[in-house]
Amino acid sequence: MNEQKTHFGYQQVDSADKAELVGNVFHSVAQKYDVMNDLMSFGVHRLWKQYTIEQSAVRAGQRVLDLAGGTGDLAAKFAKRVGSEGQVVLADINESMLRVGRERLTNMGVLGNIEYTLANAECLPFEDDSFDCITIAFGLRNVTDKDKALASMLRVLKPGGRLLVLEFSKPVLPLLSKAYDAYSFTALPFMGKLVANDSESYRYLAESIRMHPDQETLKAMMDNAGFFKTSYNNFTGGVVALHKGFKV
Repeated sequence: MNEQKTHFGYQQVDSADKAELVGNVFHSVAQKYDVMNDLMSFGVHRLWKQYTIEQSAVRAGQRVLDLAGGTGDLAAKFAKRVGSEGQVVLADINESMLRVGRERLTNMGVLGNIEYTLANAECLPFEDDSFDCITIAFGLRNVTDKDKALASMLRVLKPGGRLLVLEFSKPVLPLLSKAYDAYSFTALPFMGKLVANDSESYRYLAESIRMHPDQETLKAMMDNAGFFKTSYNNFTGGVVALHKGFKV
């Protein structure tokens, strides 16, 4: 019986191997992840994330899961919003990213209402109806079985809770798309080599963006998983999109 296949960037690999391959990428880039995010997006990723925070409608006392939370950009802001009566769980499948996130937030003085959990999005280790809000920023494209992950997220959301997926998507303007391709496959690996001494990981990141479902496809996947009132907003001409859905 043949192994199930999936994509790792433009490569076809066994589905069982993808998590480890993606893990190796993020072990490599973890220490330089924040610097590279600023360089790659010219700092605009901060605006995309701030808009995501505002759309979350998170309030004091609520419980938030920041999935694939990496170095904790969103988790730090959520921790302030939920206050001492609330809780934020920063979860990531990658130990190196989680360690960097914990160190960074501890150094920022984010203590008391935040927990750190090593977790696979496809089988979240939380009880049903646990969170008021789940965010996953620039992480869903790295998940092997996205349908399984969406179902897992729906399960741990409370009724009325919302999921926010911030992810690279498909540019809506042909000229922008061509410029974006040129930038992604030349500038990103070059910057990766220069700053993180790792061009191949950033070549994978560029390829993984191209293999990610477009806006309408991801919206349909959220619908199929059982989310309702799904919608999305394009940022920077569709280079990035924020998808939103609710649990009944």
